[in-house]
Amino acid sequence: MAWDFSTEPEFQEKLDWVADFCKNEIEPLDLVFPYAVRLKRNPKVRALVEPLQQQVKDQGLWAVFLDKELGGPGFGQLKLALLNEILGRYASAPAIFGCQAPDTGNMEMLAAYGTEEQKERWLKPLMNQEIWSAYSMTEPQGGSDPNLFKTHAVRDGDEWVINGEKWFTSAGRAADIIFVMCTNGMFIVPRDTPGVEIQPYPSTHNWIKYNDVRVPLDHLLGPEDGAKVLAQRRLGGGRIHHAMRTIAQCKLAFDMMCERALSRESHGKVIAEHQMVQQAIAESYAEINMLRLLVLWTAWTIDNSSTQEARTQIAATKFTMAKVLREVSFRALHIFGSLGTTNLTPLQSMYASAPTMGIADGVDEVHKVTVARNVLKEYRPHDGIFPTEFLPAKRAAAREKFAPLFAEDPELEQIADAMAQYTSSRG
Repeated sequence: MAWDFSTEPEFQEKLDWVADFCKNEIEPLDLVFPYAVRLKRNPKVRALVEPLQQQVKDQGLWAVFLDKELGGPGFGQLKLALLNEILGRYASAPAIFGCQAPDTGNMEMLAAYGTEEQKERWLKPLMNQEIWSAYSMTEPQGGSDPNLFKTHAVRDGDEWVINGEKWFTSAGRAADIIFVMCTNGMFIVPRDTPGVEIQPYPSTHNWIKYNDVRVPLDHLLGPEDGAKVLAQRRLGGGRIHHAMRTIAQCKLAFDMMCERALSRESHGKVIAEHQMVQQAIAESYAEINMLRLLVLWTAWTIDNSSTQEARTQIAATKFTMAKVLREVSFRALHIFGSLGTTNLTPLQSMYASAPTMGIADGVDEVHKVTVARNVLKEYRPHDGIFPTEFLPAKRAAAREKFAPLFAEDPELEQIADAMAQYTSSRG
C-alpha cells in the first residue's frame, strides 16, 4: 500500500484553523490563567474556557482521539498526529480540545471495554470534562513490570476490596475517579472512597496507598483478570500520542534556537555564523524530521493495520522521542546561554521533562529490548562460520551462474579472471 505524504485540502483547512486558534486564543489564556481548564468550580474562569471549547466542538474537533464507533470523529492516528504537532506546543490545548492526558487513555478503555451503564456513569462526564481521572499502574517495588505488581482485589459479597500501593499516579490528587490496575483486574475507584490514601509526595505524580478500599462489583472494568489487555490498549495509544506532542515541543525549541541564533552577536559576528551553532541547528533539524517521519509512519501503520501490528514502531517512537527532546532542548538551552537556564523561557522545563518522557509509559530500556526482540524475529542465523555477505563465497556462487556462458566464450571467462585478480590486488 502506498504512503501518501499529502494532506487533503479540507483537513489542511482544519489544521490551519487549529494553528491560528491555538496561537491567538489558547496561548493568551495559558499565560494569564495557566490552569483555567481545571478550575471547573470557578464560574468566571469557566466562562473563559467554555466558549473556546464550543468553537472546537463546532469545528468537529472535540475528543479527536476517539474512533467514530467509540463516540469521536474517527480521524485516525495519522491525522491525529498532524493535529498533535500543533496542540503539543501549548499547555492547555489538549484539554481545550477534549483530548488531555491521562483522561484520553482512560476514556479509550471505557469506550472499548465499559458496559453501557459504565459509559453513562463515567465516560460521558469525562468527555464533557465534568469529572477528571487518573491512572494508577506502577508500584514502588516493581515499577511498570506487571509481573511484580502486588495490588490485588478480593471479592467480598457485593464488593471488591482492594489493597496495595501505587507509585506515580499522575494527577491522582486532582482526579475524581482513579483507574487502578490490580493483579486480577482493572477497577474504577472514586478518589474519595475510604481507604484511598494519597501521600504528601510526590506532589504531581502521586504515591497512593489503597487500604481495604471497597467498591461495588460493577466497578470492575472489562473481564476479571483482564487488566494487562486493557493496559496495553491504553498504553499503546498513549505512547504514540506522547510522541506526537513531543514533536511540537522539539519544533518549539528549534524555532527558539534559530531565532536566537540570528539575534545575538558574539566575537564580532551573529552567532548563527559560528560553526558550532550551525552544527546544533543542522543536527536538530535532521533529528526532528527523522522523529516526525517515524511517528507519521507509525500512525499510518496503525490506521492501516492495528496498534498490535505497529507495536515495534510504537516502541521505537517511545525511546526516540525522549532522546530527540533531550538533545534539541539541550542545544537550544546552550544557544540561549544563561537565559535558557531560567524559567523565563520554556527551555528549562522542556529539558527537565526529557528524562520523564524516557520513563513514563515504560522506561526506554524496556522499549529498546522490545524493538530488538521483535526485529530479530525476522532474521535467521547463517550457516557455517562465515556470514551471508561473505564476498568470496558470493563470488564463487556468482561464477557458477556464469559457468555456461564461460563454456561458450572462453574470452569472457578470461575477462572475469582479470577482474577478479584486479579486485584481489586492491586488498
